Amino acid sequence: MSLILQKLNNIRSLRAMAREFSIDVLEDMLEKLRIVTEEKRADEQEMRQERVQQQEKINAWLELIKADGLSPEELLKGNSTLSQGPAKRKARPAKYRFTDTNGEEKTWTGQGRTPKPIAHALANGKSLDDFLI
Repeated sequence: MSLILQKLNNIRSLRAMAREFSIDVLEDMLEKLRIVTEEKRADEQEMRQERVQQQEKINAWLELIKADGLSPEELLKGNSTLSQGPAKRKARPAKYRFTDTNGEEKTWTGQGRTPKPIAHALANGKSLDDFLI
């Protein structure tokens, strides 16, 4: 809480601050505070009414769903395939074969970063066609 709010929320601090103002200024502040308070109450009441209306709509839809012989769980279960997201694509087949520094034979699809053994061979004048499967 800010320092001003702490002072406004404490009766002793309010009395000390009130000594510096005339009664007209204090009444003007009080009227402005009442306006702000009424606006806040109106906003909260509007939010409550919106929540009640939304709940009434939900209940109406649930009644329609039940009248058709469905349950909300069935609706959610039927929609589960959409929420899983797109299917992953298949792994690409390997196009190139090479031997790594440990002597193991490995493959590369041609996508992504070029493996170091192939990159070194290409730098030394070999062609990528030399590694084709």
